[in-house]
Amino acid sequence: MQASGCFLVFFLFFSSFSSFSSALTDAEASSIARRQLLALPEGGDLPDHYEFEVELNLNFPNTRLRRAYIALQAWKKAIYSDPLKTTENWVGANVCTYTGVFCAKALDDPELEVVAGIDLNHADIAGYLPVELGLLTDIALFHINSNRFCGIIPKSFSRLTLLHEFDVSNNRFVGSFPEVVLHIPNLKYLDLRFNNFEGKLPPELFNKELDALFLNDNWFTSTIPDTLGNSPVSVLVVANNHLEGCIPNSIGKMVNTLNEIILSNNKFAGCLPPEIGYLSKVTVFDISSNTFSGILSKTFKGLEKLEEVDISHNMLTGFVPESICTLPNLVNFTFSYNFFNGETQECVPSSRKNVVFDDISNCLPDRPQQKSAKECQVVVSKPVDCGKAKCGGGQGPSKPSQPPVEKPKTPKPEQPKQQPPPQPKQQPPKPSPESVPTPSTPKPQPPKEEPPKEEPPKEQPPKEEPPKEESPKEEPPKEEPPKEQPPKEQPPKEEPPKEEPPKEESPKEEPPKEEPPKEESPKEESPKEEPPKEQPPKEEPPKEEPPKEEPPKEELPKEEPPREEPPKEEPPKEEPPKEEPPRRSHQRKNPQGGATKGRTAQGAATKGRTS
Repeated sequence: MQASGCFLVFFLFFSSFSSFSSALTDAEASSIARRQLLALPEGGDLPDHYEFEVELNLNFPNTRLRRAYIALQAWKKAIYSDPLKTTENWVGANVCTYTGVFCAKALDDPELEVVAGIDLNHADIAGYLPVELGLLTDIALFHINSNRFCGIIPKSFSRLTLLHEFDVSNNRFVGSFPEVVLHIPNLKYLDLRFNNFEGKLPPELFNKELDALFLNDNWFTSTIPDTLGNSPVSVLVVANNHLEGCIPNSIGKMVNTLNEIILSNNKFAGCLPPEIGYLSKVTVFDISSNTFSGILSKTFKGLEKLEEVDISHNMLTGFVPESICTLPNLVNFTFSYNFFNGETQECVPSSRKNVVFDDISNCLPDRPQQKSAKECQVVVSKPVDCGKAKCGGGQGPSKPSQPPVEKPKTPKPEQPKQQPPPQPKQQPPKPSPESVPTPSTPKPQPPKEEPPKEEPPKEQPPKEEPPKEESPKEEPPKEEPPKEQPPKEQPPKEEPPKEEPPKEESPKEEPPKEEPPKEESPKEESPKEEPPKEQPPKEEPPKEEPPKEEPPKEELPKEEPPREEPPKEEPPKEEPPKEEPPRRSHQRKNPQGGATKGRTAQGAATKGRTS
């Protein structure tokens, strides 16, 4: 009885919606909603003892009817249009004679007559619900479907503790889900369909002791909470919204109460949970016009009382089992517009009398009006494993985002490469005699390109000082002539060489070692390899080359060292006559492309120091 009555009311709402909704423009609806917001008291709720603040010159049988009069008169003032003149007789103290108002004996006091219900269905009234309606604390039903009421449901409705049925369907209400209904303790029937409610469905909704819940034809956008299984509703309709996700597995807990469930025309996806087969009392099951995938579970044979099944317009695949098509109470089974590729003979249309089967637009062989092989191949070739499929997710891409964090860690191992360069500084004095045949040393030295960036003054001067032993003529150009370039602009920079003599003390340790020049000559070659990477793009090295080509410029620094510490440079001056041939040998290598490179490396060291 409940199912047939609900369907009849559904069609009445649907037919009447088109006629009334066009009567009120969007501008008018917005204007009414603004009027309501302006009329709401602070906090949006009815102040305590409000009825005592209203002065009336009328007499009432009891205070409850007085409160009802205050509420109904405030509602009449909130009406924008009443073409059927439904509220025309809402005048006087006898509120029980008002059209759409019903009185009865109070439940807590049979001697008192109170307003027990409001029924203004199909009255085509335009307006809003005033906060004063919270004074109707004795009403058990509130029906205003198929009107043009706008705005929101006031918070004062939480005072209606005896309210059993709340039907505001087919109006112009807006805003998020009216959570005030969650605080009406005895509510059993909630009908919000055909409005403009939006947002998420609160999980608490399915914890209420409701018998019927109609949320269809709104703008709700969320998943169905997992608390669905806690609901004792017999009828659940959420069709024509923007809901998404999967059907919660908790639906199987509704086995003792659920009779009808309609989820059509949403954005639901994923596999159908096998727990649906536990719903042995369900008579209507409609999940059409979604994107459900996978196969039909074998548990569906448990739907013994099923009469109408509509799973059309989805992406279901596999075989249509005989267990569904032979259900004893089946009247209509629509599985068209899917990707089924097999069905038993019992599921073929006209195979059973008094049962309607619809199997068009599938991938069934030897059946008319089926999809093309090309369309079927796209879906059938990629079957969904419902045992592994999950609803939602999407945090997978965040995991690959972590490896990039490891990639910057890779340059960190280069830091140990910066540490070995100081070690070769100490090594040359030890294996000095055998390092002559070590042309391989320049190969490990490329990593030395980085240390000069960090500590150029400390690493490069010792590399350049060994030639000071070979020829003191070269010592000054390496330390001082490049610094003479900055003095060309600013002579006061000649003072920093006074601070660098301690760097010349390192050669004091090396001068007694006269043989290592052969080793240190390749060390000069190492800077030959370094500068091409560091300074070829720099335009300054060519400026350094012309002054360094002429020995007289080297003689100038000869005059300068005596200014600083001639005694320190005199001992190497005694050695050059013996070591001049190796100098010439280096110069022979330089014309092949290394002489200028060696000098540019000196410039690089100075540039590193200046920097």
